[in-house]
Amino acid sequence: MSGPAGQGSVDRVRAALLAAGHPDTIESFPEGTRTAADAAAAVGCDVAQIAKSIVFRAGGRAAVIVTSGANRVDTAKAAATLGVALKRADADWVRETTGFAVGGVSPIGHLSPPLILLDEDLLTLDPILAAAGSPRHVFRTSAAVLMGMTGALCAEVRGDPKP
Repeated sequence: MSGPAGQGSVDRVRAALLAAGHPDTIESFPEGTRTAADAAAAVGCDVAQIAKSIVFRAGGRAAVIVTSGANRVDTAKAAATLGVALKRADADWVRETTGFAVGGVSPIGHLSPPLILLDEDLLTLDPILAAAGSPRHVFRTSAAVLMGMTGALCAEVRGDPKP
């Protein structure tokens, strides 16, 4: 990170958006967007429209599961779709591997290309909002456009709701 509050990470996401021909739709929310609920409250949308990026370890590579803010990820379903074993990733590994802090992991602009899997539930929502490199920035897009920008696979990854 460089500059105030992860500005280097946000700039990396902005550059990835523009390189993909996507408009710069990054917005800043000083109150924070660290969780899906925080982001939905700040942006003024339904929590389901928040595209949260959850990072797992797939060997030495990051696997990013982009899921609806209303969903939990079924790790077994995600691993089966990706064809790799998934393990929990700690915050330091996430930052080192993706270039993003937990709470600000974007589906684009990574330091090295991750495996990316998109929750099919996001396809029914428009727009969706994803982290833009910091816990205070999001960008607006659609699931179809995000799939095109990332080359993500799309599958059902929804797990059982929290008890």
